[in-house]
Amino acid sequence: MSAIVPLSAHSPWRSYLQEAKCEALRMLREPAFCLPVIGFPVLFYLLFGVLLDKGEGKAAQYLLATYGAFGVIGAGLFGFGVTIAVDREKGLLRLKRALPVPPGALLLAKMVMAMLFAAIISLVLAVIAATVAGVTLEPSQWLRLLLIDVLGVLPFCAIGLYVGALVGGNAAPALLNMLYLPMAFLSGLWLPLTLLPGILSTIAPLWPAYHLGQLALKVVGFDMGQPIAMHVAVLIGIAALFFVLAQRRLSAAE
Repeated sequence: MSAIVPLSAHSPWRSYLQEAKCEALRMLREPAFCLPVIGFPVLFYLLFGVLLDKGEGKAAQYLLATYGAFGVIGAGLFGFGVTIAVDREKGLLRLKRALPVPPGALLLAKMVMAMLFAAIISLVLAVIAATVAGVTLEPSQWLRLLLIDVLGVLPFCAIGLYVGALVGGNAAPALLNMLYLPMAFLSGLWLPLTLLPGILSTIAPLWPAYHLGQLALKVVGFDMGQPIAMHVAVLIGIAALFFVLAQRRLSAAE
């Protein structure tokens, strides 16, 4: 009688899980990535949301939402953009395609990695807000902020993927920073849009970061009052568009 081989030994999910585990460990062991991605939003929140708050708690609550969005955008852009650019230059993407792994395993692994970092950023900011800044929210509000951050990283993963497919490993960080920092400022993630010139408030919806920020701000009651469906639709459209553009670019480069 032949031995019965467990079904899990043939399951592609085992390969997906192993790939995701390796990618997460790779980035957690890379100080140049994990320290700024997690540290910058935390330091900015401590400075502007805690130390410079005038005691009313509004700044701490507003910036909890916006710096959470700011942090996860960085995780998506740099987690995909830089690593894809470097891996492509070194030929690791071709090697991955030659290995007997399920289709899309690398992409799924990087998505899981980005969502993991988004969760870490969101939870660290929540702990600081609740314990140091004195922010009080309902349990459902804390949960919604976490879900918005974790899922909201995906459109920026797609943008990072496209940038990584477009430029080399040396150019990717500079290009991503040129996109990341102005977009965050112009989307109201550092300062409320009401404090910016009127023209900047008018064009803010052109930035995908604006829509993620507005979803987070809606949870804490500081959004611009626009429909949730509009913000979600824009973010889904951005994710689909840049994923398709990146796939075409990567296919053409082969």
